[in-house]
Amino acid sequence: MHDEERRAALARARGDTLAVRAGQVRSSEGEHSEALFLTSSYIFDSAADAAARFAGTATGNVYSRYTNPTVRTFEERLAALEGAEQAVATSSGMAAILTACMAYLQAGQHIVCSRGVFGSTTMMLNRYIAKFGVAISYVAPTDYAGWEAAMRPETRMIFLETPSNPLNEVVDIERVARIAHERGALVVVDNCFLSPALQQPLQFGADVVIHSATKYIDGQGRCLGGVLCGSRELMEQAVGFLRSAGPCLSPFNAWVFLKGLETLRIRMEAHSRSALAIAEWLQAQPGVTGVNYAGLASHPDHALACRQQRGFGGVLSFTVAGGQPAAWRFIDATRLLSITANLGDAKTTIVHPATTTHGRLSEEERRAQGITPELIRVAVGLEDVEDLEEDLARGLAAIRCA
Repeated sequence: MHDEERRAALARARGDTLAVRAGQVRSSEGEHSEALFLTSSYIFDSAADAAARFAGTATGNVYSRYTNPTVRTFEERLAALEGAEQAVATSSGMAAILTACMAYLQAGQHIVCSRGVFGSTTMMLNRYIAKFGVAISYVAPTDYAGWEAAMRPETRMIFLETPSNPLNEVVDIERVARIAHERGALVVVDNCFLSPALQQPLQFGADVVIHSATKYIDGQGRCLGGVLCGSRELMEQAVGFLRSAGPCLSPFNAWVFLKGLETLRIRMEAHSRSALAIAEWLQAQPGVTGVNYAGLASHPDHALACRQQRGFGGVLSFTVAGGQPAAWRFIDATRLLSITANLGDAKTTIVHPATTTHGRLSEEERRAQGITPELIRVAVGLEDVEDLEEDLARGLAAIRCA
């Protein structure tokens, strides 16, 4: 009875409570923190019980590739935060995108994808998904006439990131969802940059939300993981692929992500405050030729971001005078910032997208996405803002002294 009352209380709970307690089922040991179940398989009560669990006619764990109590707790907690019926965890963010493609697409169908996506997403679609007879079209993120024009009778999916990586373009999810749903297509939104703490795409008509849990959900750069969230019907299709192909999340990583979720909103608000301060500071610096951050009132999508988001996140990008040589000198002159392509970490990171995250794209593809040689991306962490500004000033000094 106590467990039933606890579940009923959680059903009425709000975001911060869900981030700490949703999905937890205590074992007979009565642990306070979530248990870590490091096992590959489970014991059945009988041969009949084993057959029923494998067939799905009885509840219970089968094999940790697709049923594990720690992973399930993480899935249920993230689903609660996204307002989804179900979530499905994967081994990485890219594995989550692959799972969506394999679960929802087949030969002869068509994807319309935003140009403003992570470089590896473009590479996977062009080099691998296209091999299986799926056509792919690309549209500028905020070109809504372009979204309309790109749709075909065989279009099954629209895929987008908002805000985009790394230009911070904000897509009107509700508007794109209307375009897709009028033609029977699904809308898949990569919500990595904001997390459910700052944006819930399902509220605006998205069908599936994808995360690289590696980023803000972890928050400290420790583990790889991904997740899809959506309706039970769509998620069961994803489970079918996961069960057969096996791009599953490890229980240990799920346990780490559970700890990350407990502080997610607090961290995201801190990242957002610091990123806005850094963006405003950069905007005033000689040698900086442009700053891309939707939290700036000067950003073309600022009003939309204010309506659609509860904050602006920790990632910004900017351009410097002098092309790639100047961008590299800037990056190499920093001493506190970590030169790495990861983001969502407590430690601030800095990277040159044209030669790293988007480096495998052709020059034409990079140009179409706005990934120019002078572009630098910073994912603002949790350090003191004045220390970060002093470090960025070292980069600016290196450009002036060249």
